[in-house]
Order: sequence, then structure tokens, then C-alpha cells
Amino acid sequence: MGAPEASPDRVWPLFERPGFLARRVHQIHVSLFAELCAPFGVTPVQYSLLSALADREAADQTTLSRIVALDRTTTTGALKRLEARGLIRRGTSPTDRRSQSCSLTQEGRALLAQMEAAARQAHEATVEMLSAEERALLIGAMKKIVGAHAARQSKFDLD
Repeated sequence: MGAPEASPDRVWPLFERPGFLARRVHQIHVSLFAELCAPFGVTPVQYSLLSALADREAADQTTLSRIVALDRTTTTGALKRLEARGLIRRGTSPTDRRSQSCSLTQEGRALLAQMEAAARQAHEATVEMLSAEERALLIGAMKKIVGAHAARQSKFDLD
């Protein structure tokens, strides 16, 4: 099931490159998510932010950008769009006036609940051709990769 060893004297075939395959899986998932979640008008990034906020009472924009692994500029833009739709509330943090605190509105919670089945369907469709064991191995391997690179990534602070 694994890729053959890459030899230093040959070009690594495109369809065996981890970066290429990760990008293709991401493209496939985003396409499925867009198709299945279109009625809700929420992008995968916005869905991640809504989900992160649903897990906590409130969070500042910097914390949210770290949770969803986005740069602060992209996070701020997505949060502004969610706020304009009335799905989140943003305001000055009570503990740090330089920081914007965010929380879900009732409308945001309701939309997240309404789209849960469609989002779950997109996740399932992404890996439906895999057995339960293969799914567990894939998710485990991806979590291991992300975890191993988390310390390295935080050095560069995404901004």
C-alpha cells in the first residue's frame, strides 16, 4: 500500500508525492463540501471557525487563527463575513482592549446545527472508498503528521 522508496538518483513520481496527494485530497474534499453545503453559503474555512467557536464560549481572533491553522488576515476576513451575516459577534476583548473577542450568535449555532449532516456527508464522501480500518489509519497518520509539524509551524507564527 505504501509508496516505493524514493531514490536520490530518480525523480519522485508525481502521484507518489505526499504534498501532491495531500493537495488533491484537499481539493476533492473542498469540492464535495461546496456541493453538499452550498445551501448554507458557508465555506470550509468559515465552517471550521464556526465549529471552533461552538467548542468554547468565546475566543479572540489570534486564538481562532491558531486553532484553524490560518494566518490572522485570512481569519479576520472570514470572521468579518460571518459577522456581517449575523452568525458571530465580535467585540473588544474584556481582558485585552487590543484584541477582538468572538462568539457564536443564536443564528450561528442554528446554522451550524442545520448544516452538520451535510458537512458530515462531505467528510464521509471524501473517504467512502476506504474501509473502516483504512480510515482510522489515514486519520491517525494525518494527525501524526500535523502534530509533528505543529511545533515547527508555531516557530513561524503563520503571519
